[in-house]
Formats: sequence, C-alpha cells, structure tokens
Amino acid sequence: MASVLNPYINFRGNARQAMEFYQAVFGGELRLNTFGQFGSDDTSLAEQIMHGQLETPSGYTLMASDTPPNMTLSPGDNITISLSGTDGGELRGYWEKLSSSGKVSMPLEKQMWGDEFGSCVDQFGVRWMVNITQAQG
Repeated sequence: MASVLNPYINFRGNARQAMEFYQAVFGGELRLNTFGQFGSDDTSLAEQIMHGQLETPSGYTLMASDTPPNMTLSPGDNITISLSGTDGGELRGYWEKLSSSGKVSMPLEKQMWGDEFGSCVDQFGVRWMVNITQAQG
C-alpha cells in the first residue's frame, strides 16, 4: 500500500455519536474501541472511545477518539475536512447530511472558478468543505 493521509478528529465524550453520524453520512464499516476494552482503570472513561475508525465504500478513512478530561481540547478551529471530486450526486448527498443539522458557512453553489462549492460546520463542530469539480469544456 502507498502511504495515505487520514483525518483524525478528537472529541470530548461524544466520539461514538459523531462516528455513528459519519457512518450514516458516508456508509462503510465502523470499528469502535473503548478505553475500557484496553484496560483503563478510570471507570468514567470505560465507555468512551479510545480509537474509532470508519472505512467507507468511496475509500475514505476517518478516525476519531474521545479526549480524556485531563487533556486540552480546542475543537473545530484548527482543521477543515475537504471532500472533492466529479461525482456530484454522491458529494451533494454527503453535503445534505453533513449540513442538515449543522451550520452552513457558504451554500453549495456554483462559484467564480466554475465548480460547485460549499462549506459548513457539522453538529459536532467539525468544519467541512465540498467541491464538485465541473467538466472542462
């Protein structure tokens, strides 16, 4: 396998809900491992996610975990996940699901560079950009 780059998102106690939401958006196989499964002595962390991984039919891999309370977390302002390609139907479907319970920063619409583009923040505070490349003609 060639090297790959995968986004890894940290949450504060709601990684399970976020990853289940992303599975509903993108489909695919979701694996979740809790701190308790790995022998954590802290019972308050037992059901929280130590590592979650979603592998989608489109070839995306998204990873996540819950951040323990003793660690600093500043969600949402240091990462944006970008989805792009030519499959408008697929990308519009992702956009609808990601933005429906979040906040749209820029509606998904034709832009000056010719592509359809939009940006939003989903219900978990994660920023997303969607760019649908238009055929060159």
